[in-house]
Amino acid sequence: MDKVMQAVLINKKGTAPELTETTIPAIGAHDLLVNVRAASYNPVDNRVRKGNVNIVMKKKPGFPFVMGYDFAGTVVRVGSDVTKFNLGDDVYGRTRNDRPGSFANFMAVDETDIAVKPQSLSMSEAAALPLVGLTAYEALHERMKLTSGKKILILAGAGGVGTIAIQMAKQMDAYVATTASKKGYDLVKRLGADEIIDYHTTDFSDVFHDYDTVLDTQGGDDLIKALQIVKPSGTVVSLAGLPDAKFASEQQLGWFKARLFGLVAHKITKLAAQKRVNSHFLFMDADGDQVTNLTKFVEAGALKPVIDRNFNFDDAIEAIDYAMSGHAKGKVIMEMPAVSLN
Repeated sequence: MDKVMQAVLINKKGTAPELTETTIPAIGAHDLLVNVRAASYNPVDNRVRKGNVNIVMKKKPGFPFVMGYDFAGTVVRVGSDVTKFNLGDDVYGRTRNDRPGSFANFMAVDETDIAVKPQSLSMSEAAALPLVGLTAYEALHERMKLTSGKKILILAGAGGVGTIAIQMAKQMDAYVATTASKKGYDLVKRLGADEIIDYHTTDFSDVFHDYDTVLDTQGGDDLIKALQIVKPSGTVVSLAGLPDAKFASEQQLGWFKARLFGLVAHKITKLAAQKRVNSHFLFMDADGDQVTNLTKFVEAGALKPVIDRNFNFDDAIEAIDYAMSGHAKGKVIMEMPAVSLN
């Protein structure tokens, strides 16, 4: 009889998450089986549950599946061809898009997707970092190529991505403006933001002009405004906008999706061209080497995960509901117990 574990399971597209028992996953030759000790919620978890992002994935998870991408835990089994990790290693990371599974006692993950957990971080802190850290790293370092003295606007600075992006931008010696509510003001100021506006009372496009870069976490009208406040040759990276033909090409999604995305994102693409602004849609996947880069930031004291609230795994559904409410400042964490395979 297959051994079972506790997990947050999605049985069909769009159905509510359920904390229940399911079988412990088998591992492949290059996989690790990890006893998950902490996992964090990201908005993409809910989008995958609903099937809203299937179109931008090369591969999508099949139903039923266990929710969750970010995790930290301990290796309890190694595949036959694993070379990077050993039994007992504490690891963290973000699983690839078609292999969620961190909201569980055990998960299977490819060894190339993860890294050794920073010693200075607890399991909960480590689980809070991968997806938001990878997103901020690719946006600021690889897409924007942010450098000292450049001006960046980070929308929703008190959110999961925002809290990391502010720290990373300040470590790169940039001038950082952000939007936040009054409740989030002290947090983003403490993280290093140079200028803050309350998005409830002020339209950022009335205040900010001639910025070098904008990190858009909201999409919709905010993305339109972001394109209008960036100087010519500046860059806007959107996490919540519309995928375009360039994204389809980069991800090798095929000619049909390239044509479809080109039509859907025509307004954004046209405006970016008119303003002579570089526009990128960003959708993250796993990358163990970049997770290792995050570790270097942590060890240098330049990056600290921001946690809003910790939940016991027994309260996983409550944790998901709270995270989805949009009130969290930083990350929402589920903490799992150490569990033996025996």
